[in-house]
Amino acid sequence: METYIKPKHQKACIAAIKTIVSYPSVLNEGENGTPFGQAIQDVLEKTLSLCQELGFKTYLDPEGYYGYAELGEQEEVLAILCHLDVVPAGDLQLWRTDPFECVESDGCLFGRGTQDDKGPSMMALFATKALIDAGVIFNKRIRFIFGTDEETLWRCMNRYKEMEEATFGFAPDSHFPLTYAEKGLLQAKLMGKGSDRLNLEVGQAYNVVPARASYKGDKLDALKEELDKHGFEYVVKDDELTVYGLAQHAKDAPDGINALIRLAKALVVLEPDSTLDFLANVIDEDGRAINIFGPIQDEPSGSLSFNVAGLTLNKEITEVRLDIRIPVLADKEKLVAQLCQKAKEYGLIYEEFDYLAPLYVPLTSDLVTTLLDVYKEKTGDQSPALSSGGATFARTMSNCVAFGALFPDANQTEHQENENINLADAYKAMDIYAEAIYRLTR
Repeated sequence: METYIKPKHQKACIAAIKTIVSYPSVLNEGENGTPFGQAIQDVLEKTLSLCQELGFKTYLDPEGYYGYAELGEQEEVLAILCHLDVVPAGDLQLWRTDPFECVESDGCLFGRGTQDDKGPSMMALFATKALIDAGVIFNKRIRFIFGTDEETLWRCMNRYKEMEEATFGFAPDSHFPLTYAEKGLLQAKLMGKGSDRLNLEVGQAYNVVPARASYKGDKLDALKEELDKHGFEYVVKDDELTVYGLAQHAKDAPDGINALIRLAKALVVLEPDSTLDFLANVIDEDGRAINIFGPIQDEPSGSLSFNVAGLTLNKEITEVRLDIRIPVLADKEKLVAQLCQKAKEYGLIYEEFDYLAPLYVPLTSDLVTTLLDVYKEKTGDQSPALSSGGATFARTMSNCVAFGALFPDANQTEHQENENINLADAYKAMDIYAEAIYRLTR
């Protein structure tokens, strides 16, 4: 099987990754009149400029919600769905490098977005460039769609679907071999009255298990004792106590250590509060919320995951922020009713923040079989297609799947400190993407 990727394409791809990782493209809604922040606007424009240099025609949405780069004039469109926004850097002290200065070290590229999703986006882009350089004639139009709001509310793709087109495609924003089913994604708030005694602000993005939860107050010494009883890790600095956990993507909430839940379990003993009671004793350290729903799972997509992503608790308001990944065959409305009932018992009212319906593309489809064949031929790995709790742009279109770029044995670091990609894996992914794009455009 021909290999289209040459050393010059590998070198150019890495240079492009380093360039776009340098933009701190974290949501900063409305900054300077942009929809999602100046850094997001800047990286979108820079990416389109890179695409122009590679020979693509480009388009920038006048409102700044999305952009795309395409080749060809054919009616049928192969869409490659990418995103340029990233989650916040997290604890800078835990990074071995500046998260927005992409650094090559130990055979890897370190930086926020190297794995999710700037790195894979560039791998697919420069794989296409390799096909162009090889003189391949495409029988379908190729369109790279660059979203800017994937880590939050997907407003970029909502606008894209109102304005644009696509026939089929893939999102390089998950795992190999490929993901044909994605769980429903429900983000919600539980709202309640404020507290005269507590002032807590924990968590950032909905889709990250909080790895830090801090407390300031007159119960600090007693809180230390309670945390010690549980064996929970914490540090005290400048009269502030910070509980440590382990960040994970919300889809993998059971694999994380939720610092907010750990803080609640210790603090509720000292400061009786219905919300802390709910977090500590109903949800507890269970990333599946079995105490609320019972065991929820199905054969195609596995178990429900439940992430308590954040808490605002002060004199004015209580707000618990949740990210729930729902198996594809589960009844979302039934689950919501159960959550509403349990939350009500603790003085909390349910508010839906965002919902994305599940994705399912049949294993027998031409898209799935073609991509699986390429992956198996290139790697020799006969692993079956996957289902996932992750939410990729693939679910925004009716005939689209998530395809790479993370290999089965790779270290998953998305949304974590020291996010990185292995360079050898990146070059292998480029080779797979080139062959896949070649076959999909026949």
